[in-house]
Amino acid sequence: MSMAWWIWFIAAAVFAISEVFTAGFFLFWFGIGAAVAGVFALVGLSALWQWISFIVVSSVLAMLSRRFAERFSKPQPDGIGADRLRGRRGIVVETVDNRRNTGRVRLDKEEWRAESETDEPLPPDTGVVVTRIEGTRAIVRPCEKEE
Repeated sequence: MSMAWWIWFIAAAVFAISEVFTAGFFLFWFGIGAAVAGVFALVGLSALWQWISFIVVSSVLAMLSRRFAERFSKPQPDGIGADRLRGRRGIVVETVDNRRNTGRVRLDKEEWRAESETDEPLPPDTGVVVTRIEGTRAIVRPCEKEE
């Protein structure tokens, strides 16, 4: 009797454990495919049938899970993560000067590195509004300070 089933079950375990360390839910299906191929090896089917079962089962499960995820996942609205700051008013706490690559603004209780939409420096205590977020920087324009 061949020991190929050991290899398939070890591969299944590796795929399943690796799933824990990946961002998407993808490797698990290959683990199931490897387990099915391991069962085929255990009952004595040829290597061709083992590989066919691995490829077919893994592919079908991956495609079905993708369709399921697309059907039930909702698009993320604006206002999630850093996008929640768009349109928010704040105040300059360190001169915003694009030429010197300096500037910080306070938005509510958070401080953000900032760049100005204009090329003019924005002195401390200037009211600003966030137009967008680029990486870790808030892109701001001057506005009336909120009291």
